[in-house]
Amino acid sequence: MHDLRHSHTSMLVHLGENPKMIQERLGHANIEMTLGTYSHLYPKQDLDLVKKVDQIN
Repeated sequence: MHDLRHSHTSMLVHLGENPKMIQERLGHANIEMTLGTYSHLYPKQDLDLVKKVDQIN
């Protein structure tokens, strides 16, 4: 089950879906959980964007 969840999330990241939407879909209590778990899936050029999103909360 974990592999399916991770694959699904990987596809959403690859499609450029909003991390907040991914968080809600996964049922994580906060965006830090989602970004901490799946941030390795984001290309390096998107790291600044992830940091900005993290600062909003």
